[in-house]
Amino acid sequence: MANILVVDDDPDFVEIVRTVLVKEGHVVTTASNGDQALKQARQKRPDVLLLDVMMSYVVEGLNVARQFRSDLTLQDVPILVISSLTGVQATDIFPAGEHATVDAWISKPVKPAMLLEKISALVTPQPS
Repeated sequence: MANILVVDDDPDFVEIVRTVLVKEGHVVTTASNGDQALKQARQKRPDVLLLDVMMSYVVEGLNVARQFRSDLTLQDVPILVISSLTGVQATDIFPAGEHATVDAWISKPVKPAMLLEKISALVTPQPS
């Protein structure tokens, strides 16, 4: 069981993801924008962050990821980006190296099994 923060401005998507995760025993907190996400994370540090890229503005999610990485209490929280952008679109929009701020990336629509697999890989310690 993991404490998961889901950040997306689409309430229907958030509800679907929340339902999938809760069914698997995870504790889910949600936010609809970057400011809410940072506030929630600082109140209760998540085990993993699920993050949309395009919310209030085009790269809001990447700004949130950068802020997580620069915050000493949040910098090691695994970040899984879930976006409707494909790899080619992301390459065109994001500055070089921006993908380095996130741990994994999956495209919408998300298959529940893929989502759970990615989360499991991020919250399960890997052998050294």
